[in-house]
Amino acid sequence: MKILMRADTHVSFSVPVEEPKAICTLSQVIAALSVSLGSLVVGFVSAYTSPALVSMTNPNITSFEVTKDASSWVGGIMPLAGLVGGVAGGPLIEYLGRRNTILITAVPFIVSSLLIACAVNVAMVLCGRFLAGFCVGIASLSLPVYLGETVQPEVRGTLGLLPTAFGNIGILVCFVAGSFMDWSMLAFLGAALPVPFLILMFLIPETPRWYVSRGREERARKALSWLRGKEADVEPELKGLMRSQADADRQVSQNTMLELLKRNNLKPLSISLGLMFFQQFSGINAVIFYTVQIFKDAGSTIDGNVCTIIVGVVNFVATFIGIVLIDRAGRKILLYVSDIAMVLTLFVLGGFFYCKAHGPDVSHLGWLPLSCFVIYILGFSVGFGPIPWLMMGEILPAKIRGAAASVATSFNWTCTFVVTKTFQDLTVALGAHGAFWLFGAICFVGLFFVILYVPETQGKTLEDIERKMMGRVRRMSSVANIKPLSFNM
Repeated sequence: MKILMRADTHVSFSVPVEEPKAICTLSQVIAALSVSLGSLVVGFVSAYTSPALVSMTNPNITSFEVTKDASSWVGGIMPLAGLVGGVAGGPLIEYLGRRNTILITAVPFIVSSLLIACAVNVAMVLCGRFLAGFCVGIASLSLPVYLGETVQPEVRGTLGLLPTAFGNIGILVCFVAGSFMDWSMLAFLGAALPVPFLILMFLIPETPRWYVSRGREERARKALSWLRGKEADVEPELKGLMRSQADADRQVSQNTMLELLKRNNLKPLSISLGLMFFQQFSGINAVIFYTVQIFKDAGSTIDGNVCTIIVGVVNFVATFIGIVLIDRAGRKILLYVSDIAMVLTLFVLGGFFYCKAHGPDVSHLGWLPLSCFVIYILGFSVGFGPIPWLMMGEILPAKIRGAAASVATSFNWTCTFVVTKTFQDLTVALGAHGAFWLFGAICFVGLFFVILYVPETQGKTLEDIERKMMGRVRRMSSVANIKPLSFNM
């Protein structure tokens, strides 16, 4: 999702030049779809425990005992493994490349599902879930980086949200299939999903930016030609990448982690961490993970499993709304809408549960929790769900992108684990109403964070974003500001 150009560095002429509009090529769509199939697998794996634990804990279906404590670890071990995968993913995308790192997750995804499907004890299930979570951690940081470095700015938002859309498809497939499959058959389905992903990943190239970082200019040129179309002139963009890499090489220190703490790098990293924090502390994973229980506690007249599927459908549809709007309205507008929707619905949900516990009678409002959940999921899925991942691939500087993405991803999984594991304790200590009000208050603070600190990256090249974030200004020739033409293949 990025790459533009930089030409030579002379004085700019203030002659108005009409910039040709870049066209999204079929190759870029194929690349986005290929990596997005990996996100579909991630979505399926992440949602697996919600329907699977129902049959897994049934002694009439499962040949081995799954205690309440063991079942909590079947669900909770994945965020911990995702944290480990996030740490490992940073070095992997730097040394193996973005594409190869994504590719090597496919086979472990298959193995992890087969371990669960053929499990004869809880240990095999836990091993499968840990391996799956490890791959999810790697994929969640490498997918946005790959798309960030291959897709043109004009369509970076649209194609950059495809992984989120496919992830939601994976969640929905898991919820629907789980309604008529037991945990073992569901795991066999999970083992089949990575196969098309594995095949398609062999058809797409490594990112030109990574090739340039390894001094492979000709390979970078071929990758750009494949992505932009054979008739496109990729030389200006390639020269821009090489110039950016040369700048980065001159500033590289021996210790990458110390490099993260430098003032210029700390700003984009802090913004990325902030977005990850507010994404998870909106309470989304607690809400999704405990959807059925929340509806039971609310006394809703609608079956909890039906509500879960409805929430999954809304999550899926909302992402496509985001895809349509993100390159038109911009990132910040969608974050505003997302945040306001979550604040309002969380406070209304809190009020409902408060009235249910302390009066007045709200039994006639059994429809209200589902309505709030639908609006909450809709708001989350158009903004705070996909955009923190998209912007991670946009605002992190090239020279620290691997390490910084690793830190941001690991932080996200840490927040996920904290929220899901403490939600039940929060409801005991504060009541359900207090937990929802707490998440609503955090979202309210997040609104000011977006207003004050988050930049708009719509339509900007990675090089432009990096110069603005790091405060570097240099004068470019008019050639440098012309976006490269791309042609439909």
